[in-house]
Amino acid sequence: MREKQFGRGRRAEKEERPGAVPRKEAEDTGRIEGRNAVIEAFRSGRTVDKVFVQENCQDGPIQTVLREAQKRGVQVRFVSGERLDEMSETGRHQGVIALAAAYAYATVEDMLQKAEEKGEPPFLFLLDGIEDPHNLGAIIRTANLAGAHGVIIPKNRAVGLTGTVARTSAGALNYTPVAKVTNLTQTMEELKKKGLWFVCADMGGETMYRLNLTGPIGLVIGNEGSGVSRLVREHCDLTASIPMKGDIDSLNASVAAGVLAYEIVRQRGEAGQ
Repeated sequence: MREKQFGRGRRAEKEERPGAVPRKEAEDTGRIEGRNAVIEAFRSGRTVDKVFVQENCQDGPIQTVLREAQKRGVQVRFVSGERLDEMSETGRHQGVIALAAAYAYATVEDMLQKAEEKGEPPFLFLLDGIEDPHNLGAIIRTANLAGAHGVIIPKNRAVGLTGTVARTSAGALNYTPVAKVTNLTQTMEELKKKGLWFVCADMGGETMYRLNLTGPIGLVIGNEGSGVSRLVREHCDLTASIPMKGDIDSLNASVAAGVLAYEIVRQRGEAGQ
């Protein structure tokens, strides 16, 4: 229950069964239906977040879809034909539907270069499994206003750059790069070699006002329901808690991100960063 303080925001739509697809997720993102259409989307270089393939489909075109997805590291979910029928707008999905990202993803190197160009120590947001597109959009907006150089999200078990994320960010996606990585902890270790250190939000941590949050820093925010995962927390250098004075003990993930981000902004300002 340690993560409860930062883990009770509004969740994305719950999956009804393993591998099920939240219906609203499909509505939020550019939907590509049909085998040839999905293959051409890959080959044209369009950014694809996820591919949903009908269970037990193994013919040639489906195998081509799977190869193209694997080459690009795109997540594939195998679902029932009935579930694809529910997602489909055309009624002609042919056993495959792809969800294309509303915006192209950047790289972590893009973010570090952005910080270097500004002459600032890197300030990054790392999101450990944010599932609600409204939360992700709000966090990207906060990251932009707080002067962060980018936002890093994982490929799996997290929402991507859907249309709702873009709308909720209120234009921040045009200015704040978002990178999608396969392994969040590996990315953290690589960034540590470049001088960054990491602080995560957890009610069991030290009060944020007592921590030194200056220098090259990554702010880690956890999932709306379970908070920061154990492995990611173990790779953090510090754990920060937000003082609570009210009658409830939880904050929405995007609100917690904003509170901690602006404590970092305050300290960086006082340190002349």
